[in-house]
Amino acid sequence: MTVNGVAVSGEVEGRTLLSGFLREHLSLTGTHVGCDTAQCGACVVHVDGQAVKSCNMLALEADGADVGTIEGQANADGSLNVIQQAFQDHHGLQCGFCTPGMVMSAAALLKENPRPTEGEIRHYLEGNLCRCTGYHNIVKAIMAASGQDVSNIAAE
Repeated sequence: MTVNGVAVSGEVEGRTLLSGFLREHLSLTGTHVGCDTAQCGACVVHVDGQAVKSCNMLALEADGADVGTIEGQANADGSLNVIQQAFQDHHGLQCGFCTPGMVMSAAALLKENPRPTEGEIRHYLEGNLCRCTGYHNIVKAIMAASGQDVSNIAAE
């Protein structure tokens, strides 16, 4: 498989989850595991361009795939990409535990739908849980990242 554009390999037990392979074998700890039951979305990565909950996928299933993690989202110079910057600018995070999964889900959504409505964003993020923000600023950040005017959306 390739991870963030780099070919990687390794031997794993058949029961090793993709999240475990990324975190424990490749030291890519930005992929968080909050539940291990595909409920929270903190572990979302991209597999062949699709948002996938990596705690619900075996590492072996990703053999030959192109995997993208939060570590690969920044710009080449190390600066934040447009989604990451929007999360910072619009206070789309608090404790930060859910943020990698939210950013990865947002990136997949914007690839699929470059100008989603608030309702479409909320629907897409139903598989991502956040216990801190109440989602308002996350939605606002994603709308801003898509180039939409969010100046009339009040802060919460």
